[in-house]
Amino acid sequence: MLPYPFQFHPIYKEKIWGGTALSTEFGRVLPSNRIGESWEVAAHAHGVSVVSQGPLAGKTLPELVGLFGRDIIGTFLPDSALHKFPLLLKILDANDYLSVQVHPDDEYAADHEMGEPGKWEAWYVIAAEPGAEIIYGLKPGTTRESLREAINSGTISQCLGRVPVRAGDVFDVPAGVVHALGSGVMVAEIQQNSDTVYRLYDWDRIDAVGNSRPLHIKQALDVILFSGQRADAIPGLVLPTPDGERTIMVANRYFALELLTMDGSMEEATLGERFHLLTCLEGSIHLEDVGQRGTHTTLTPGDSVLVPACLNRYLLHGTGKLMKCYVPDIRRNIIEPLAFHGYSFTKITTMVAGLGDYRTSYLPLAEV
Repeated sequence: MLPYPFQFHPIYKEKIWGGTALSTEFGRVLPSNRIGESWEVAAHAHGVSVVSQGPLAGKTLPELVGLFGRDIIGTFLPDSALHKFPLLLKILDANDYLSVQVHPDDEYAADHEMGEPGKWEAWYVIAAEPGAEIIYGLKPGTTRESLREAINSGTISQCLGRVPVRAGDVFDVPAGVVHALGSGVMVAEIQQNSDTVYRLYDWDRIDAVGNSRPLHIKQALDVILFSGQRADAIPGLVLPTPDGERTIMVANRYFALELLTMDGSMEEATLGERFHLLTCLEGSIHLEDVGQRGTHTTLTPGDSVLVPACLNRYLLHGTGKLMKCYVPDIRRNIIEPLAFHGYSFTKITTMVAGLGDYRTSYLPLAEV
């Protein structure tokens, strides 16, 4: 038995802020009217993906990695990826505001979270109602002391950065950045395989029995970046292709996020080095394995697929847009292709210094 492109049953998470947009947007049958998260590709203690199609239907993602090892994850990834799949792919439907929250980096998580890693994530906005916004960073001049005072006085909302959003926006959310989706926003989210959340504020909500959700003020204040936080969506850097374009949006040591826009055919390659996660955002895309497996997969909006590393090469046919995520070699997968297309190294790394302690590992990308 050889690995093939794997699709999985979604794992639905009921949330106090969830809704039914996964049904209206993608025609899914939901188990409740408060579904906030759909875990599309996951191998975490809080949710494990199960293959939905093909001869390996019923197998879990950890079982696939156990059976096929580096044929799934690739030759580039460290041995730790054989024991814990490195990425978690979700779709989030915010029918109401999420809690204002922040995530720790790996170093802080190692000291405080019993083996759970930190969490760096990025969002592609699938849909946004008119006037929708997100909480993204803090207002300029906010310090740890002033934020602590605002929390104690109940005026924290005055410290929050608010950014209007529209479909197609991409936001990078490193550890340490305060954030929350606003009401009427749906995103595809790629992240480290972690479920660690430190809540700063939950809009004074209570559940059906009158309880509020726990906050994590001390931990949040420990990890927040009070300088160098982003303020806007990422424009990305475009690499033209014969039948479309590839736009590199986010790249760091944990994941890269690219947007593939096409009208025709596009060839992609894992080279046996790394798996790809593809999510259809618009249109209809047909994935063809050009190797010995000869498999075919059709993706429509909301569909995701894990392309195992051993496919080496595959073709995409159709008209639409895909989100492609993977664990990159920053130099080979990001810097060299961009430099080849004329982007200066300064342009590629233009915002590195703005993220302080992340400068050694972070490679945000800016428009020409």
